[in-house]
Amino acid sequence: MISLLTPTHWKDYELLDCGDFEKLERFGNLVLSRPEPQAVWKKVLSPQEWKKKTHINFKGRSATSGEWIKSEKSIPDRWNVNYKNDDISINLRLGLTSFKHVGVFPEQAVNWDYISSSIKKFKNPVPKVLNLFAYTGAASLVAKAAGADTTHVDSIKQVVNWANENQELSNLKDVRWVVEDALKFVKRELKRGKKYNGIILDPPAFGHGPNGEKWKLEDHIQEMMQDVVQLLDEDEHFLILNTYSLGFSSVIVENLIKTSFPQVKNLETGELYLQATSGIKLPLGVFGKFNTFKK
Repeated sequence: MISLLTPTHWKDYELLDCGDFEKLERFGNLVLSRPEPQAVWKKVLSPQEWKKKTHINFKGRSATSGEWIKSEKSIPDRWNVNYKNDDISINLRLGLTSFKHVGVFPEQAVNWDYISSSIKKFKNPVPKVLNLFAYTGAASLVAKAAGADTTHVDSIKQVVNWANENQELSNLKDVRWVVEDALKFVKRELKRGKKYNGIILDPPAFGHGPNGEKWKLEDHIQEMMQDVVQLLDEDEHFLILNTYSLGFSSVIVENLIKTSFPQVKNLETGELYLQATSGIKLPLGVFGKFNTFKK
């Protein structure tokens, strides 16, 4: 059975509408309009409603960059939002980047809930969690806030610095920050005999390591999965694999996990989406996740 999951209790985030290759989102008190390649249908709200609601609009100059246009000069370039569930509370600094992102992927809140609830079920009082392709650190901070000894790996120093800002905003400390190619890091941890209770992977379709290493999802994900499952603690663990690639289905993710880790238990696969208040659903990637707890 394929699951369809969406965040359900994030008060500081709301998808208002999407369509015509755009999405209209509220982050805290600010409403942003920006490109969305998945939104191939018509918008539900009228152009007048979009314009009235929008505080900041992203205008692309190329396939990878553009500029933000504000409705008022007083609107800040940076602001903070909060996320909390029954187990944790974290704060995130958002910002207007030249490549349309703001520092968080809201659909990942589904995975954050899975991370915090899994950590709380472990018998190990301080489980070890590894977050690969970890970006600005929301999942790392959720793991840390839930009580895990957390290692955060990303190849881009600027986003690791951003993640450290988010740690300070969340009144947390001692996340282990690593700027490195994720696959290289995993292979080194294997040689060291390291084990983790939780592993989070959110790889991009394309990417580069700090020394020019090339990452292409379909070329490298099998090798990554076969290596990374060897780092899992045998007695209690969770793993999340999330992919945002137009060519990937949840069946591919299921096959990857089952062939890399034949003894898998409690496997769930499916699709993440955001539910717009206008009524439309926006699909945003596929996932596979599984866990095992000591009885």
